[in-house]
Amino acid sequence: MASFKEIISTLPRRKGWTDSNNDLFLYRGFWCYSFFIEGVMSAQQNFQSQPSDIVICSAPKTGTTWLKSLTFAIVTRTTFDDSTSPLLANLSHDCVPFLEVDLAQSSTNRDPKNPLLATHVPYSSLPRSIIDSICKIVYICRNPKDSFISFYHFIARLSASKDMKPVALEEAFELYCQGVSNYGPYWDHVLGFWKASLDRPDKIFFLKYEEMIEDIVLYIKKLADFIGYPFSSEEIKKGSVDKIVSMCSFENLSNLEVNKSGKHREGTPGVIENKIYFRKGKVGDWENYLTPEMAAQLDSITLQKLNGSGLTL
Repeated sequence: MASFKEIISTLPRRKGWTDSNNDLFLYRGFWCYSFFIEGVMSAQQNFQSQPSDIVICSAPKTGTTWLKSLTFAIVTRTTFDDSTSPLLANLSHDCVPFLEVDLAQSSTNRDPKNPLLATHVPYSSLPRSIIDSICKIVYICRNPKDSFISFYHFIARLSASKDMKPVALEEAFELYCQGVSNYGPYWDHVLGFWKASLDRPDKIFFLKYEEMIEDIVLYIKKLADFIGYPFSSEEIKKGSVDKIVSMCSFENLSNLEVNKSGKHREGTPGVIENKIYFRKGKVGDWENYLTPEMAAQLDSITLQKLNGSGLTL
């Protein structure tokens, strides 16, 4: 049987978003770096979902770090409080294992008390055991203009930390519009989970970053209900929800020592400085980077792609 590397070498490829020879490959309709495709293939073969699992799904840079923190805080609130939570000493990505990296070889490589895992895998490529089981999926999406800018800056900062250069913003923008970005096309990623959430509303909870920012208390309660960890009226009176909101706020997380100086996956080729995961977390920051023409182009693609789906971004 061909190895994953051999299979990947036969896939269509395009230049990635950096000046190094780190190409993106087209696997089952999505562009991805080979390191992640190997993890996806391995997870498809090996990962066994548990009925109690809660899978946080997203395309990169759409609010993943925040959503992981919120769900982790909700699930562990009876064990920890806002002064003892592991989130205060660890990046949220270290509290919630990543399917195509941490759990790709084996689903047993996790804390049995922690039902959470996360992935950027498109719905169509999730392991069958996740799709077929009664486990819950929470998906977050974000306006494509902000997603693009956030992802571009993430790649730029990551590249700088590894002495590489990102491609120019304009070049990355053209690639993004063509769907060529890690786990892209972005619209297809969002639509896969959107359609699945309409078919299976009891299994998939579909969130929009902008709506959560608008009314985070409402969405934390909805999220807790959906994943089976509802807040009692007593907890709500005592301010449990508000404590989670403030502990997981961008201001708080980005100012924690671990997120200013720590490193994620230290000792592996995938090492990333924690601070790279935190930039602004603002809605509408794209206005500082995209020309009106670029914004109009992205809006037009978005309208065309989502046409008839009932979804707006």
